[in-house]
Amino acid sequence: MKFKEIMSSKKYWKSVAILGFLFVLIYNIVMMVIDYGGLAFKEYYQDRMADGKMITFVVGQVLGMIVYGMIVSYGQFRRKEKEQLKK
Repeated sequence: MKFKEIMSSKKYWKSVAILGFLFVLIYNIVMMVIDYGGLAFKEYYQDRMADGKMITFVVGQVLGMIVYGMIVSYGQFRRKEKEQLKK
């Protein structure tokens, strides 16, 4: 598959969404545990969204989700293609 074929694949975008979501979920849990010493959801999100920081927080999470998902998914699709060409 070439770049355009991968980008137009529904499987690719599904993989981007799933991997991106899992990345953001795990990242936020790890940061919460580091910052608060445990699972403190209310305090974590109140601090992240206080004083007008909500837009920055949400945009940052969405961009991180998309970028991570696209990079990892693209690597997976390219690796799968190369393995199929070797056979």
